[in-house]
Formats: sequence, structure tokens, C-alpha cells
Amino acid sequence: MRSSGVLLHPTSLPGPFGIGELGPEADRFIAGLNEAGQRWWQVLPIGPTGFGDSPYQSPSTFAGNPLLISFDLLADEGLLTPAQLDGYPEFIPGPVRFGDLIPARMQVLAAVAGAFEDRASPGTKEELATFAEADWLADWSLFTALKTSLHGRPWTDWPAPVRDRQPAALAEVRRELAAEVRNATILQFLFFRQWERLRKQAERFGIGLIGDLPIFVAHDSADVWAQRNLFELDRSGRPTVVAGVPPDYFSKTGQRWGNPLYTWPEHAADGFSWWKRRLRHTFALFDLVRVDHFRGFAGCWEIPTSAPTAETGRWVAAPGGRLLFELAAELGRLPIIAEDLGVITPDVEALRDDLGLPGMRVLQFGFADDPAHSAHHPSRYVENSVCYTGTHDNDTTVGWFWGTNARHDRRRLEKERRRVLQTVGTKGEEIHWDLIRLAMRSVCDTVIIPVQDLLGLGREARMNTPAVEAGNWTFRLVDQVPPPIWERLGRLTAESRRHA
Repeated sequence: MRSSGVLLHPTSLPGPFGIGELGPEADRFIAGLNEAGQRWWQVLPIGPTGFGDSPYQSPSTFAGNPLLISFDLLADEGLLTPAQLDGYPEFIPGPVRFGDLIPARMQVLAAVAGAFEDRASPGTKEELATFAEADWLADWSLFTALKTSLHGRPWTDWPAPVRDRQPAALAEVRRELAAEVRNATILQFLFFRQWERLRKQAERFGIGLIGDLPIFVAHDSADVWAQRNLFELDRSGRPTVVAGVPPDYFSKTGQRWGNPLYTWPEHAADGFSWWKRRLRHTFALFDLVRVDHFRGFAGCWEIPTSAPTAETGRWVAAPGGRLLFELAAELGRLPIIAEDLGVITPDVEALRDDLGLPGMRVLQFGFADDPAHSAHHPSRYVENSVCYTGTHDNDTTVGWFWGTNARHDRRRLEKERRRVLQTVGTKGEEIHWDLIRLAMRSVCDTVIIPVQDLLGLGREARMNTPAVEAGNWTFRLVDQVPPPIWERLGRLTAESRRHA
């Protein structure tokens, strides 16, 4: 079925508390999507953020990001009082200031968790007791309590008995940090309770949620600390090789992500149980899931830990296909969008197609030197795919089209612009709408538009620049998408037979 939607991470929603939340502003965004006849709201990973505030470097693949917990919803339940917001900074509309925001929000949330037993209703406490049985939660709550008590040090630098998870040492710190462990558990409960409310709200409006699953996990994470045997680590817990990608469109030296690679024989030995738990957990939160770096199921770019860039490395085969086929046999067709960008080899395409998964097409990639042979040129699109004008890793359409690119000379850029204008048949005064229209009229079953392109924002609104460590993930709307924009999108959606 033809459909369309909008990409917006919840942190980018507007609101008075310095960062987007899962409360009233999220509800208003869902209502706008519905008015425009949209079917999908796509987000980035919703786990706690890690290095550089990146949602793709989370300290847990199972936990939710407490920074997204809505203060308004907590207040509605009586779990947050006005006094607990005394001294909370006034954040001006605009980008997320993580450095100021994180300590301020976590102080408020710690107070909420500390007062939970006194303020929560008996029914809410019963819900917490049920939630606390989740198989991943004990490791996460202890991990985050330990990390806070040890001033944020990575787990490889913790005292050896705790680092190595000696039972007596873990029992001792659980006693010493009981209150902190309990608070971490409560915050996860509050996050997932609000997430479930949001999902039901979206369902009432006919909106499906598309999530995002990074194929690799952060080294400094509860997942790696709890199950070291599943990752390529040395005896002290440090990676022996790390993940990334070779030189590509985004970086001439490649991208050295630093995530540990999987010890796949260990995963296969117990029937991929960790992976199956991870995927089932994610599928329970979303209607569709974009798997970031899908090609990692077929093969990974293995970089020596000593290598400063991703230029030094090799492709190593992975048995992820066996895992996915086993899971498909249990669950039926998998609700996955395969992020098949970058260096894609025939084995990756075969895995995607044999599973019947849609791949991705990005219009910004479709007009380079040889567009006739590019899978991203609209003339070569296929129905079972998802078309994007750009992604969270791209410049906005306006920034891309009218800006400069240090990797390309001026003559090359002008040729690319001419190809775009010849295809859309305009002079580019509204290039964002030109590409949105091109995407919506394409044969792709699904179209997703980043909210920055919907609003025609420039380079200043870019979400992420790969291989650049600072200044990412801060984009935030000043206000909701204006009704005229939703109306215009709605007309185009109906014209292109994508109306929900």
C-alpha cells in the first residue's frame, strides 16, 4: 500500500523544557500527521544517549532515554510537583543545549523517582512491579547506578571485581546502591509507560511508528558489560577490533565508529538468543524498524583497534542471515526496513530480497556523476523500497542544493544542480517541495520526508554530520509545523495516492 510519513526525532519537538518530550507536543505532532493524511512517524533510536549525545551510541540497546520523559505527563499524575521544578533553567526556543540540559533534567527526574513511593497510586506501583521483571532491566539499573557512583568512568576502568562481574562484588554493590538502582528502574518504567501511551495515541490517529535499530552497540554499555563473551574483547574487556565503514561519500578516510564487533560463533551457539530478545523487544515498540547498517548482518568492516582511521580494515563475513531467517520462521515477515546505503555487495542485496525487505532510496544521492546507473535516481526505483529526500546523516535538501561541498568542485556541483532541475522541471525556488513531489510521485511504496525538508530549512537545521564528533543531534523545532504546511502536504499526499 502506498503511504508516506515524516522523520522527526522526539528530541526535536518544541516545548518549554529545553528538549522534545513524549507528552503534549508529541500528541500535537501526531494530530498534524493525521490532518495531512500521513501514515508514518519515523524516529531515531530512543535509547539513552552516549558519546557526543548520539542516539546511535547508547549505553543500552534495551533501555529508553529518560531525557524524553514528559514533565507535563508526570505533573498530570501527581508524580512531579511545581516545587521540584524550582530552579529549573529557562531554555530559549532553539537547539538542544545538552550540556546544560542533562544535569538539570536528571536532577528533576531523580527527585521524581525518589518520591515515587509516596506519590504513585497503588495501581501504578503494581504496574512497576510487573515492569521490573523485564530480563534486561536488572543489568541496566545496576550499570547506570555504578556508572554514576564512579563518576562516569567506562566499565573497563571500574574495580576489577565489579568490572568482571564477580557475584559477591555485584551483590555488595546492589546493597550499597539499592536506592540508585531502584531510581534507575523507576525512570525506565516511567519512560516506557509514556512511550506506550504515545503509541496508543498514534494508533488512534492511524499513525504507525518507525523505529531505528543500530546494528552495533556501544562498547561502554550495559549490554557489553553483562555479556562480554558475545563481543570481540580482550581479557580486560577492551575491543580487539572495532566497527566502521571504509572511505565513502561521507568521509575520505571512512568512519571509525569504535563499536566492538560480535563474536558470532558465540551467538550462533545458543541460537542467537541475545539477538532474538533484542529484536523482539524493538518490534514490540514500533510498527516498523529501520535497521541501521543492515549490511552488517552479511559482513562487517573490521578495523584494528590500533588503526586511527577506517582506511585500514577488511570485510569479515557474518551469519546474520541465519539469525534473520530463523526469526522470520517464528514471527512471519519481519517488520524491517533495510538501511542498504554505502558499500552494498550482492550478498547483502540477496539477503534483503530473500527476506522480502524494503531497502532505502535517497534522492540526494541520485544526481551525481552517473545518475542513469544510480539506484538512487528516481528512474530506477522499485516498489518495495522507502524513498527519502534525505536522511538524518544528510544535509537538508535546501542546504544540499544551494550550498557548497568541499568534496566536489564547483563545475561538478553545477552539473548536479542542472540534472536536478531538468528532472523536476523548475528553477529550484522551492527545491525542497520539488524533491518532496518527486518522492511522492515515485513508484516506492513508502516515502519519508525529514521535517527539515518539509519546512524548507537550510544547513543550520542539519541533524548530524558523519565523522564529525561535535555539534550534532541538537536540531529542534521552535514551534509545531504550521497548518498551511500540513495542508499542502495533505494535498500532495492525496494526489499521489498515498493518503492514509
